[in-house]
Amino acid sequence: MTDIPRRAVARSAKLASLPLSFAGRTVLGFSKRMTGFASEVISAEIQERTAEQLFSVLGQLKGGAMKLGQALSVFEAALPEALAQPYRDALTKLQEAAPPMPSATVHKVLAEQLGPDWRKLFKEFDDTPAAAASIGQVHKAEWKVPRKRTGVPVAVKIQYPGAGDALIADLGQLSRMAALFKVIQPGLDVKPLVAELRERVVEELDYLLEAESQTAFAKAYEDDPQIFVPQVLKAGSRVLVTEWVQGTPLSTVIGSGTVAQRDRAGALMATLHFSAPQRAGLLHADPHPGNYRLMEDGRLAVIDFGAVARLPDGLPEPVGRLTRLALEGKAQDVLAGLREEGFVKPDLEIDADAVLEYLLPMLDPLKVDEFRFTRAWLRAEAARIASPRSPAYQLGRQLNLPPSYLMIQRVTLGSIGVLCQLEAKAHYRAIVEEWVPGFAP
Repeated sequence: MTDIPRRAVARSAKLASLPLSFAGRTVLGFSKRMTGFASEVISAEIQERTAEQLFSVLGQLKGGAMKLGQALSVFEAALPEALAQPYRDALTKLQEAAPPMPSATVHKVLAEQLGPDWRKLFKEFDDTPAAAASIGQVHKAEWKVPRKRTGVPVAVKIQYPGAGDALIADLGQLSRMAALFKVIQPGLDVKPLVAELRERVVEELDYLLEAESQTAFAKAYEDDPQIFVPQVLKAGSRVLVTEWVQGTPLSTVIGSGTVAQRDRAGALMATLHFSAPQRAGLLHADPHPGNYRLMEDGRLAVIDFGAVARLPDGLPEPVGRLTRLALEGKAQDVLAGLREEGFVKPDLEIDADAVLEYLLPMLDPLKVDEFRFTRAWLRAEAARIASPRSPAYQLGRQLNLPPSYLMIQRVTLGSIGVLCQLEAKAHYRAIVEEWVPGFAP
């Protein structure tokens, strides 16, 4: 892994942000390459060393490459269990930590964004980062409050210098690879998707815009008994100061949490995913475990609002309506709706029953009152969709993904990956009935 040129890793980074057919096949291709060797031949020591190199290289590159690692950490639930553990451990680190930038660089950014007297804003500031992500790292500090002896614990998010250029360069490479994606997914119109991704990435780099999104979420979930969103105290284009959140990281719940904790976290994640578009007009679009905390009072704390989908009218009504029609077995109505929304191109002849057969297994969680997501279920679904011998694989290659659904598709897939890591059981159908337009009869 250490022999891989940095530029090559960076060029592949934004594959992590592509929809189901791309992101899923990226992970499955990784899995197939690993499983091409007998597990007994690849020693545990070699696997562990390779996994650590993966963490080190992606972490040091940050930017788009680290985003790829974080996305892979969500989808590790699809890897074969016999080979997954070393990669699971290494990739999970990318959800919470990465090699930090020097303190001098941190101080320089703070001076540029908050002024040369930035230290006067804090009673204390810890130079050691508490967490690191793809485009920035987080420091714990104590915010000064006028006429009070004690300050407020805060998280100070600081963007890496040059992170924006790296991410945008990654997208530039994707646009040049459009012909390659046509081979992988013949029915997909790539250029509008790349344009949509570029727009979202530019938004993610603007911490003032992130502050606006987080404030909207905090207002929508103020005093909510299930979801907690920390308040924004100060923001600049590359620095964001918010309330500190105390709680158990979801990565810890995945690794060692009780069944009750896992189920609780899963139900709350699903509630956030489906309720936010209606309550806040936004969709939290970065569903990896590093962005969630399970608090002592049972609430799910949500952090990092750099990636959001703006849905002022809530989730598109066809999402709920076509899901309900599929569960009712109305194949012709489903095909007509998919064609109208642009998932099936107008001139494409396709069998309605085959489309329904392709979709129904994905809807298993909504066929029953209560469902438990599992790694085994995800592995089976991934194999069904990605195996060239599967009819689902052949049909999937004919379908398109409209740009307006790109973020919703990607976030839903990422959330499912986390639910399978949690192996969480909940009343998912009831949550969808409450919050998704068009689903309830």
